[in-house]
Amino acid sequence: MDDQTIVEDAEPPSPRRRFNCTSAQWGDWTWQFKNRIRTIEKFKEFFPEIGISDINLEEVSRKYPFSITPYYSSLIRKFDYSDPVFSQSIPNINELCDPDFLSSDPLCESEETVVPFLVHRYEDRCLLLSTTTCSMLCRFCTRKRMVGKKEQHISLKRLEVIKRYLLKHPEVKDVIVSGGDPFTQDNNFLEEILTTLRSISSIEIIRFGTRTPVVMPQRITPKLVAMLKKHKPLWINTHFNHPNEITEESITACRKILDAGIPMGNQSVLLKGINNDVEVMKELCRKLISIPVIPYYLYACDLVKGIDHFRTPFGEGIEIMRGLRGRLSGIAIPTYVLDSPGGKGKIPVLPNYYLGEKKGIHKFLNYEGIEVEYPD
Repeated sequence: MDDQTIVEDAEPPSPRRRFNCTSAQWGDWTWQFKNRIRTIEKFKEFFPEIGISDINLEEVSRKYPFSITPYYSSLIRKFDYSDPVFSQSIPNINELCDPDFLSSDPLCESEETVVPFLVHRYEDRCLLLSTTTCSMLCRFCTRKRMVGKKEQHISLKRLEVIKRYLLKHPEVKDVIVSGGDPFTQDNNFLEEILTTLRSISSIEIIRFGTRTPVVMPQRITPKLVAMLKKHKPLWINTHFNHPNEITEESITACRKILDAGIPMGNQSVLLKGINNDVEVMKELCRKLISIPVIPYYLYACDLVKGIDHFRTPFGEGIEIMRGLRGRLSGIAIPTYVLDSPGGKGKIPVLPNYYLGEKKGIHKFLNYEGIEVEYPD
């Protein structure tokens, strides 16, 4: 070989080559789920180019478990915390650093659990936690206290208890099925949940919260979609945080759901070093609308132990929202919300465009900072 050949960079291995799997296996969600990477040591076997030391990261994993699907790991472009996929999924020693104002359950879900696995905070809706299992364990998860530590699903007996509670509370019109990730459960059990909820006449709306279209899009199979379609009207909220997560596979997964007549929304979290940039958020929202998935919420980080390094100054979120207004279609702009500590509910936060009123004339700032007058 000549010198030029020796110094040329080799192409990085394809995802299938890294995991020594067939095309059929790669496209099978059960294979993706079974082959989740769950230790730093195993991750380094598949990705020896990782650019961080594993000192203390196993300690972090013991406190807050680690799990990433082969598919989602294939989206990592740079093997350090500057990469948005890497940072969301790989344990970080900063997870062990907690200011006193953080808690394991800042939204007081445990206090508002009326029967096991059912949280009733708002009068007209309940949160059904159908599982503690996820295919990918987000490092910023609001339920780090429970998700992934002991993987379990709700039982049919518990589901019956939930049904009895809902029958006694007809004011509940809306049930959000979350976890963990409910789409890690098999189709038959998901149908048990839907059949149970549809048997309660007062339940009008059923929503699923799932990140599988983002981290394991192979899960959105024709059989799953056909089953969901039988129980419409449904809503599915998913969780894209960065444009790099919007791939051919995730787009296909979302369009399967949408083509079945099931609308989709997206709930992002504002994360330091990942999406706390107006240009990144503009690109994310534009791509979502093109799928089309509606940008629904942009959350400020909950005050959860283990996630302080992801938090951004609150005003930064307001400025990002100001940067989106007038530069994106209204349907592409999410609502910036604070899920307030102590279980006090979601509070929408907007830039202040209203300057006040004098002698019947109201004054505003438009998106360009130009003052506008409007008479009563």
